[in-house]
Amino acid sequence: MIRASIGLSRWSKIPAIFLCFLKIGPVTFGGGYAMIPLIEKEVVERRKWLETKDVTDVFAVAESVPGAIAINSATFIGYRLAGVPGAIAAMVGVLLPTFLIVLLLSIFFLQVHDHPKVEAAFQGIRAAIVALICYAGYKIGKTAVLDKTTLGVVVATVAVLFLSHVHPVVVVVSGFFVGAVLVALRGRLGLQTKLEPGSEEREWGYMMGDGI
Repeated sequence: MIRASIGLSRWSKIPAIFLCFLKIGPVTFGGGYAMIPLIEKEVVERRKWLETKDVTDVFAVAESVPGAIAINSATFIGYRLAGVPGAIAAMVGVLLPTFLIVLLLSIFFLQVHDHPKVEAAFQGIRAAIVALICYAGYKIGKTAVLDKTTLGVVVATVAVLFLSHVHPVVVVVSGFFVGAVLVALRGRLGLQTKLEPGSEEREWGYMMGDGI
């Protein structure tokens, strides 16, 4: 009986999951990173399906596997909420409007791309995308930068990306091994590793507190 009720509860979420990502898809200019604030607003703040740290974990996993981060993230969140049917509903929801928009643009864009108003509109969209990505980075940073160790990893990673031509995949894989090594090292030194921020640790001021 309990399993049946859980199954019904999952299936009842399918239409809501589909409509949620159907609404997010058409306004996600700039790719998956620009989708982060929209997903957080819908999934975390409005519908209360997940917490902010859960969405952050989803995006971390979505970045670490092949494929578009927008599709990966939608699929992971859908699966988290309602299993395989939820993953399919979220994926179709986020893909359908984009597919239709690209199809229409491919028909009409060649006729209007030189129009001054169209060029002006895209200039504004590009500027807004930068703001969305910066905001997404800030939100992820609040749950990822927990102490001086993680702050050091962030600074080192940014320096590597700016000063070298290392492929992002190498950076992601390296972060996996660096994190494992740092946790093991702190354990040998008798230091406690904070893997998730507490309520008092969500502020950026925590970075200047205790810890390596």
